[in-house]
Amino acid sequence: MNARERFHEIMAFNTSVRTLKYEYAYWGETLNRWYSEGLPRNHFIELPKEIVTPTSSLYLYAFNTNRKKIGQGVIPNGLALFGGGVYWPTQGLPKERDAEAFFGMDEGIRLVDVNQLFYPMFEPKTLSEDEEELIYTDIDGIKRVYRKIESTMPTPLHWIVSDRASWEQLKRERLRKEDIEKRLPSNWLSIVREYASRGYPLTLGGYPHGFFGLPAHLMGYEKLFLCYYDDPAMIHDILGTFTDIWLSLWEIITSVVEVDMIQIFEDVSMNKGSMVSPAVFEEFMTPYYRRVADFAKAKGIKHIFVDTDGNCEALIPLFLDAGVNGLYPMEASVGMDVRKARKDFPTLKMMGGISKYAIAKGEEDAQRALATARELLQYGGYIPFVDHSVPSFVSWEAFSAYRAELNKAIDAYEA
Repeated sequence: MNARERFHEIMAFNTSVRTLKYEYAYWGETLNRWYSEGLPRNHFIELPKEIVTPTSSLYLYAFNTNRKKIGQGVIPNGLALFGGGVYWPTQGLPKERDAEAFFGMDEGIRLVDVNQLFYPMFEPKTLSEDEEELIYTDIDGIKRVYRKIESTMPTPLHWIVSDRASWEQLKRERLRKEDIEKRLPSNWLSIVREYASRGYPLTLGGYPHGFFGLPAHLMGYEKLFLCYYDDPAMIHDILGTFTDIWLSLWEIITSVVEVDMIQIFEDVSMNKGSMVSPAVFEEFMTPYYRRVADFAKAKGIKHIFVDTDGNCEALIPLFLDAGVNGLYPMEASVGMDVRKARKDFPTLKMMGGISKYAIAKGEEDAQRALATARELLQYGGYIPFVDHSVPSFVSWEAFSAYRAELNKAIDAYEA
């Protein structure tokens, strides 16, 4: 059984099939520590070589300023490397391969690489640069600063939507429905052939495409929160316009490719709870989720997952009512309890849910976290892994012990 087939069985709550062996992601600093503590190093990190679409290449222009260093085997501490549990390619970030090989991980989730943002993309442009930082305009038109030493994700300095006029200009110039087919990459036919024989789960959507995540990406949190009250019509116009674009593009894709799921990026929660009220969710998010859910149902796509950090417990009923049926990474570190979620919402599909802090604290805490995962495996609909990128305070010894135990628990479900 390949990873794609296994994914469908798991998410159909078939407990006779072992779940997938995935992790979410790792920080570069974490891998640097692990290599010094015993992780065999067989692969250098490989950045994607060229900008293709905003789906796969956003931020790559900035990361390229460290390409020489990365090519020599030095992993920037703040660079995230993806495991199988989060869709890839995305955000110009590389795939992790050494830990994946060491622990016998399954083939990860892949993202259909098409342009779901602006067409044409903006031309990336360096505005200023020295040894410590790059200030530039990215392919989404947003001005950012990339701090080379820390190498964390680039930080916005100026957003692309600042008022109604800037939004109308974007819509007029870069969100034309007549350009839909131009959003496919130049090698689309060869990609379709690869997808036809794939053994991995394939998803539409991804970063930064969501009904909170995207407007926050385009205008920043403060502007978005004000616009919910000062200019709700513009927010609806943004969401409606992009939903039209996405569904039109996905219609073309699904006419030639059988996809397995849709993933919506939100990051709508912080450590204490949601950043939006239920009323805001129902007014500005629910209608567009329902359009996506209707599309998925018409195309036979059974899984709609939301990627949201933080504590989103209060939003779970709203997500389910809107047509979402899966959530991750279920950050146990900020109070997301997968055991409680399974009890309260028996049909909810989940990934993640194992506290990074529990693994780092020692065997007793790690065993409690693993006990929760073992319990959830009994019910199906669950892929357990660390509840976000594994931080550097998790030693190689601690991670190895956790992962070996988790793999053992997973393997008990199928020879």
